[in-house]
Amino acid sequence: MILCTNKMEYPLRTQFQRVQKQVMVNGERERVSLLFMKALVSRGSVDAVSQQMASHPQYLESFLRTQHYILHMDGPLPLPYRHYIAIMAAAQHHCNYLVCLHSAQFLRVGGDPLWLEGLEAAPPRLRLLDHINKVLAHQPWLTACSDIQTLLKSGEQCWSLAELVQAVVILAHCHSLCSFVVGCETDSDFVPLSKSPNGTPPTFCPFDATNGNTNVPQSLAAPSEHITRRRSLDSGCDMVCLKERIQKSQEEREKREERLLQSHTLQQTDMEEEEEMICFADPTCFITDPNFCYHEFARREEDHFQVFRVQDYSWEDHGFSLVNRLYSDIGHLLDDRFRSVTTLSSLHSPDLKRAIWNYIHCVLGIRYDDYDYGEVNQLLEQDLKLYIKNLACFPDATKTPVCPLSWAPLKSSERIHVNLLIMEARLQAELLYALRAITQYMIA
Repeated sequence: MILCTNKMEYPLRTQFQRVQKQVMVNGERERVSLLFMKALVSRGSVDAVSQQMASHPQYLESFLRTQHYILHMDGPLPLPYRHYIAIMAAAQHHCNYLVCLHSAQFLRVGGDPLWLEGLEAAPPRLRLLDHINKVLAHQPWLTACSDIQTLLKSGEQCWSLAELVQAVVILAHCHSLCSFVVGCETDSDFVPLSKSPNGTPPTFCPFDATNGNTNVPQSLAAPSEHITRRRSLDSGCDMVCLKERIQKSQEEREKREERLLQSHTLQQTDMEEEEEMICFADPTCFITDPNFCYHEFARREEDHFQVFRVQDYSWEDHGFSLVNRLYSDIGHLLDDRFRSVTTLSSLHSPDLKRAIWNYIHCVLGIRYDDYDYGEVNQLLEQDLKLYIKNLACFPDATKTPVCPLSWAPLKSSERIHVNLLIMEARLQAELLYALRAITQYMIA
């Protein structure tokens, strides 16, 4: 009888485990659905980055909370300034996706369309950020106390310390986000339309919510593990919907050309239509030094650039308290992101995660005295190291990084997790350099 009872209990126990697992899966899907619904309410759409991150709901929630805070909540910088700074940051890596996205949001919050013609059209205060923008993007170890002093003591165009800290956080956030966008091939799905005869800017983006594209996804569940390319630029519609919109846009453009040939006159549009049509500007218009790029930190010959040692200035002991004091609550939000990405459940071991994190900091000039860097070569294969370095140091959207062969059997969520680690490690590295320079200025 006991044997019979055990045989009866085994399938029941298995069924219970199966139900328990399904409940957990459903819970994660409900969490993603709730996050997507919040995005739909606040922005009218679910952007491609959020869709990519949906396989990790815990991290996505932390990411969206931080991004919403720095771009939309209380802070010393006006809303148009925040999105324009994001445009400047994304342009450093020729990231069309983010430039388009923030250009649309810049116009939506009342930004001057003339500023999108290029950096020269922006106010002098914003142009002053150009130097620290390119330095943080490509060679963050060059960030110096003198750079901070220049921004804070520029006469009528000077920045306040609180404004500068928020600007630095936005710059670092968008620089690192470019790494994720390129790594997930989000940017490769976007191809700007050519200029049409009726004066439509060459960078018109028909997919953004500013053009009335507020379609809600048919399903708000997390995307399939097999889907690695995004469905649209700034909406949740599928590829069929996207193709239809492209075809419709092309048909409308042909009709406008036909009307132009018949009338030989340009059709005038009001300011509201222009704002909806101008989605983004050419990224190169926001770059003043196109030759400035990443250089191998380990091979540099200048003696006056010392290795950044975490034991002397760390996020936990120094950066967190400073940024939280000058920009209320942002330290807690950023810290939650760093903790969230390293504690995500994954096939990757804790040692591998730490190796990826410390390797990124190493190529950016940051070292940990208590870490054996021999583990990096043991745990990271050469093709994976190359991929990580490409995304962390020069995520140029014009150059698609080679996906490691060892990733072939991995699920998309595991690959996305690595991209998230790269993004967050780079974000922290840039913040450490900038915050250390601010600290040096304050105690000088």
